Amino acid sequence: MQLDIFEHSRDVMLRNDVLQALQQRDAIAARGAAQCLAQEFPNDGALADLQTLAAALEAPPGTAFAQHGDAASAIRGLRDDIEPACLRLFGGADGATWCRPLWRRLAERAAALGFDPGHEHSHAAALWLLAGQAAAAADAVARIESWRRVPAPLAWMCEARWQRDGLDVCWGLLAELAWLAPARFDALVQRLPDPLLQRLRRQFDQGFEGSGDISDLAWWPAWVLTDKPALAPLLGQAQPGLNTPPERGMRALLDLLHLERQGRQRELVEQRRRLRDLQPALFSAYMATR
Repeated sequence: MQLDIFEHSRDVMLRNDVLQALQQRDAIAARGAAQCLAQEFPNDGALADLQTLAAALEAPPGTAFAQHGDAASAIRGLRDDIEPACLRLFGGADGATWCRPLWRRLAERAAALGFDPGHEHSHAAALWLLAGQAAAAADAVARIESWRRVPAPLAWMCEARWQRDGLDVCWGLLAELAWLAPARFDALVQRLPDPLLQRLRRQFDQGFEGSGDISDLAWWPAWVLTDKPALAPLLGQAQPGLNTPPERGMRALLDLLHLERQGRQRELVEQRRRLRDLQPALFSAYMATR
């Protein structure tokens, strides 16, 4: 049987009409093309996803969220329904880009909500990051009281500044986050596509003999100085925290590097002893480079 190419490509043509309208963010054209596809090919495998995205374009902007629960409900709808459909139709990078205006709409609606640790994902800063708006995210974080002492906004600010200005401005914040919340620090480092951060994270796992759990990452800022002493001025910008052993370890490394540059041998020996007593694994990593 000879196939009629035009007849058998009709579904492809109609499907592409919907995709093109979606890519152009033309809500009216997307809805019309989706209706044509549904009429002629009601069992098309992509139809449900195409209709989901067409409906997302048609949805009104909405009013400001009155409470975190309202924001959380809207976020679930975008994350559980719209985003997966978008990723299936457009793929990873293009799908994330297509969703950004929708995240921006939610960020604008969440602007008046204060920070609630029980609903942190509903805060505008988190939504601005998903929208790819680093400056707006940083501004939203800056309005949170004592944000440098709270893991979630501290991580948001790290990510926003990395997106906006690059890694060099983030070292102090990364150190503070590692001391305050090692697990959240780990999640952030894995999410940021920064080659240097990824390499240092892997080397730390391979070379630092700590307790063997996620809490070891609190020592990462200090350990970095054993591998990259040139980062001392940037890591030294970390604000004083709770004076935990990992923080004292990094401060000790900073002092050691300063004493080495000045050639103050007697004080250097004493500071090395203090570092050994504080954290033998960190001391071993330091001495391995001497």
